[in-house]
Amino acid sequence: METSFFHKLVGFNPKTMKVRTEILAGVTTFLTMSYILAVNPDILSATGMDKGAVFTATALASAIGTLLLAFLAKLPFAQAPGMGLNAFFAFTLVLGMGYSWQTALAAVLAEGIIFIIITLLNIREKVVNCIPLNLRYAMSVGIGMFIAFIGLKNSGIIVDNPATLVALGSFTNVSLVAVIGIILSGVLMAKGVKGALFYTILICTAIGIPMGVTTLPENFSPISAPPSMEPTFMHFDFKSLLSLDMFFIVMLLVFIDLFNTIGTLVGAMAKTEMMDEKGNVPRMKEALLADAIGTTVGAVCGTSTVTTYVESAAGIAEGGRSGMTSVVTGGLFIVALLFAPIFLLVPSAATTGALVMVGVFMMDSIRKIEFDDVTETLPVFATILFMVLSYSIAEGMALGMMSYAILKLLTGRYKEVSITLYILTVLLILRYIYY
Repeated sequence: METSFFHKLVGFNPKTMKVRTEILAGVTTFLTMSYILAVNPDILSATGMDKGAVFTATALASAIGTLLLAFLAKLPFAQAPGMGLNAFFAFTLVLGMGYSWQTALAAVLAEGIIFIIITLLNIREKVVNCIPLNLRYAMSVGIGMFIAFIGLKNSGIIVDNPATLVALGSFTNVSLVAVIGIILSGVLMAKGVKGALFYTILICTAIGIPMGVTTLPENFSPISAPPSMEPTFMHFDFKSLLSLDMFFIVMLLVFIDLFNTIGTLVGAMAKTEMMDEKGNVPRMKEALLADAIGTTVGAVCGTSTVTTYVESAAGIAEGGRSGMTSVVTGGLFIVALLFAPIFLLVPSAATTGALVMVGVFMMDSIRKIEFDDVTETLPVFATILFMVLSYSIAEGMALGMMSYAILKLLTGRYKEVSITLYILTVLLILRYIYY
């Protein structure tokens, strides 16, 4: 069978691959990650951003990032604003540290540009090796717990308490919809239903209508032109980017995005024939470049960091092996723009199940953590614990890295820490002293 120009563009080999399989894989990937179209606007709107504009930015940035992966890297992966990174944007940068969402968008833009430079200069290995392996696993676990905590808090399952700081909330219709979502998402995931989180969100949104949780506007139509991105498009505030705090923030965003992308690419391909005999991912540089450009485009549109989604593994499991899978997924994100009214109808309670399940998935990394060495486990524990207790991904990562470097230094094992991490530790100490 002759290979067409399009097939060459997306790395499709008609001798070993089937178009039907690639299309099915693309649809599967979209269904498994389409919950982001409801969850991301819900999370970022907490900062005061226009929910409709964020929806359009989310769908468009996801489509562009995914298509970049298809044509640059020719790999069956998809991109969208990352879970954890959107929580960092909303609940740490804006609501926690008091920056405007316009400043937070400028930080994401700076991250994307730095990521592009790092990738083009081939220095990603030095950046990755700066953070110890156990701390990388701890970051994944901590971010997962933080995301789940946000879902429980937003739905009223967890509330503040003057005596104990937090407590279980009262039994309300909102919390009931959230509990239904948690149970339903767990059941559907256990049954292996493709798009389980997406279907859970839709079902809980529908259940919420008679319960008064979902507000159905008059003359509701499920299809319409996508909302304008004007309220968020290129709304940057660069004034605060030169501070030590913001330098640390931007570098954290780079680290998280880089680790997430590399971990996703390696993890999803590990059980396929796509990796070479040395365990290397083909066209890794191009995949990272697509991720970096996707983040930059996402910031311009008005959304948080765009990253490669681990849910892509669902499409790969269906047989997706080329960029054609990504073309299908990216195309479906464009189609989803027409269904904005449905996604914008979703209440916070309906997304709780998805947030909790994402937290459950991210707990998987805890099995890889080394628990026999206290100089490793104490920083891991600090990273996870303080992400949740301080309600800040940044604080958890900072305290984890600082404690790691200090413990290794004071126990005479200073050679186990990179120079870069020592420099970061000094900067972090200065940050806590002067801010």
